[in-house]
Amino acid sequence: MHLFLCLDVAPEMVRVITEDVGGGYGPRNMLYPEFVLISWAAKRLGRPVKWTSDRTEAFVADYQGRDLVTQAALALDSNGKFLAMRTRMIGAVGGHTVAYVSLNNGHRLTTSLYDIPTAHAHIQGVLTNTPSTSPYRGAGRPEAMFVIERLIDGAADQFGFDRIELRRRNLIARDGFPYRNAMGLTYDCGEFEANMDSTMALADWDGVEARRTEARGRGKLLGIGLANYIEAPVGAPIERAEIAIEPDGRVRVVVGTQSQGQGHETSFRQVITEWLGVPFDDIDIITGDTDVVKTGGGTHSDRSIRMAGNVMVKASEKIIEIGRDAASHLLEAAREDIAFASGRFSVAGTDREIGIFDVAAAIARGDVPDAPEGGMAAEEDFWGRLPAFPNGCVVCEVEVDPDTGDVAITRYSTVDDVGRVVNPMIVHGQTHGGIAMGVGQALLENAWYDPESGQLLAGSFMDYCVARADNLPSFNVELNEVPSAGNPLGVKGGGEGGTTPALAVVISAIVDALKDYGVKHIDLPATSEKIWRAIQQART
Repeated sequence: MHLFLCLDVAPEMVRVITEDVGGGYGPRNMLYPEFVLISWAAKRLGRPVKWTSDRTEAFVADYQGRDLVTQAALALDSNGKFLAMRTRMIGAVGGHTVAYVSLNNGHRLTTSLYDIPTAHAHIQGVLTNTPSTSPYRGAGRPEAMFVIERLIDGAADQFGFDRIELRRRNLIARDGFPYRNAMGLTYDCGEFEANMDSTMALADWDGVEARRTEARGRGKLLGIGLANYIEAPVGAPIERAEIAIEPDGRVRVVVGTQSQGQGHETSFRQVITEWLGVPFDDIDIITGDTDVVKTGGGTHSDRSIRMAGNVMVKASEKIIEIGRDAASHLLEAAREDIAFASGRFSVAGTDREIGIFDVAAAIARGDVPDAPEGGMAAEEDFWGRLPAFPNGCVVCEVEVDPDTGDVAITRYSTVDDVGRVVNPMIVHGQTHGGIAMGVGQALLENAWYDPESGQLLAGSFMDYCVARADNLPSFNVELNEVPSAGNPLGVKGGGEGGTTPALAVVISAIVDALKDYGVKHIDLPATSEKIWRAIQQART
């Protein structure tokens, strides 16, 4: 839409084809000036124009993420009950504003999944001489979780509470739903304490002191951290699906969001298979071509299976109703006696039945009077929001080398509630990738600029460090399915849960490892140099 507005041409004159382009995680979803310029140049010259960007250009000019300074305070009574919270978020938007999405998302989850009756948030965007910032995986939620979880650790340390019991005392109870948080969001469901208990068991929390002693014998400082999290994924409030049962035994599904490596081709087929009872391999998922896909919201914000699943289910239900009308004629039975299950229409109490593809073929041959002209096909458009609140808990264990400040993550355990799970393997894969992204930000990644000249000092992967396989252990990942009532599949979203609590839990574990030095907090990223300096300051 933005492209044809910029080019001042009719929408039907613009065709966009996107194939397998790889993950975007937010910044790739934006419309960059180069996209408009090469389209304009091609139109002006009357010939194809190709533009390529090298990695150095990308470091200097691509949109970045998570440039935020937060000032926050938490009030609690003598029994450890949370009373109120105050936060001021100052976000750098860059040289020109691309989005305020992250700032807006973060303040709505200021209180996380804790029962905090009163909260105040002050949001401020500032212009800088750096590239613009845009939503990046989690889009404000990781920052919000970082703040509240670090506040709770600080409160426990300052007033002598056990950090686990302090959290447990303030979690929203299982029977407390629907729960309206202090910023106006209404959570529909969750088992927050069960998530925390399960994660601690998965991480062998009770055995940490023995491991701490063993690590000390090797000259290492062992620390453990815990963080709870909740998300409120939104995304573009529009989605569309078109489904057709073809007489040749294929199912054609056109949907307005596409895969960037998340496995939609599998998950979407699973949804259609469950609702229509057709073979998995007989389903064709079609995306990524504006000549075929009329509209859609794209892939971001934990929205794909939640939004696309919603319209696919509703379009499937329309097809079942078309098939029931046709089957009542073909089977010579009253419509109310026609049942549908496992891809077949049957007459209740008899052995008479007909398959869904046979019904489609009969309609195509003209054997069914008054059948829809399009045959067994339906479309469904959705405009609006489908609220959902993925949540969970994570425990991270680290070993710090006091002589160098080097951090090794030795254990990482998480239990996530993504609602109903369509494909556990895909969800686990999303969680693994999300953890790596969060750990990278917590320990390594920093777009560093010279404060005097404004020169970018991290302009290549020689200077900008990302997490690699040897920075991470094997993950202990489990799921706790608490279906949402907000959509027919009961899903909540599993694309961002790995990242959202990672920043908080890694810093919590590092601070725990350094507690004997009196270290209370370390800002992101917790590089080995920063940790080494904190240890040296404590020693002197």
